[in-house]
Amino acid sequence: MDLRDAVTVVTGAGSGIGAALARRFAAEGAAAVVVSDRDGAAAQRVAAGIGGATAVTADTTDVTDEAAVAALVERTLAAHGRVDLFCSNAGVFSGGGIETDTAVWERVFAVNVLAHVYAARAVLPSMLERGSGHLLNVASAAGLLTTPGDAPYTVTKHGAVALAEWLAVTYGDRGIGVSVLCPLGVATPLLLDPLEQGSGAAAVVAASGTVITPEDVAQSVVDGLAADRFLVLPHPEVGTYWAQKAADPERWLAGVRKLIRRTTS
Repeated sequence: MDLRDAVTVVTGAGSGIGAALARRFAAEGAAAVVVSDRDGAAAQRVAAGIGGATAVTADTTDVTDEAAVAALVERTLAAHGRVDLFCSNAGVFSGGGIETDTAVWERVFAVNVLAHVYAARAVLPSMLERGSGHLLNVASAAGLLTTPGDAPYTVTKHGAVALAEWLAVTYGDRGIGVSVLCPLGVATPLLLDPLEQGSGAAAVVAASGTVITPEDVAQSVVDGLAADRFLVLPHPEVGTYWAQKAADPERWLAGVRKLIRRTTS
């Protein structure tokens, strides 16, 4: 996908990876960037910091509200006539295991899985009518591997990857590109805040590979989109771990348990 002159929407863009993607899409020459976040003030700050010729709009949308996501797409279509790239980026941790309250499980599922469903439902009709468009769903290395100490996050990120696979299989021959982003540790509040709070799950993630910047992730996304790549891995070692997991699950599971013991003891 060529980002030049593209109309792009980024959810969860008030900070972290989403903000870095919005800035980078504009730098790549996107015609428009819609900076959307549940926190409207954060979206405004990010949008105000993006210069250049790109038309930048700040937007307030709760991605767990399907009607609100549909309205976001409709506003973008009304303003720009099309959506070339929808980046469904918002995500949340829980920090708990299977004992986590059901309401928390439901909230994490709504943000990490259903938000991608709502985005696809809203934007695909216009993309299919044009015969072109791209969905970029932000998942996590947890969607290919696991996140020790956070069952809801692990389960829902696996779901996000599975959904992206299904979308690619179903719509790939109809002009729709699909990419799924699966980073390991990234220096964003989603990781840094739990680390400061002493989260064992966050400590294991940080120990699993280099903690990179959101700008590093944005570079990987630009490269992945240019190559029409389905799986975007800012940490290349994730691909190695994934292959090892598939080849020898028992050995891989033992290795993860060893990492947990070493990191949290």
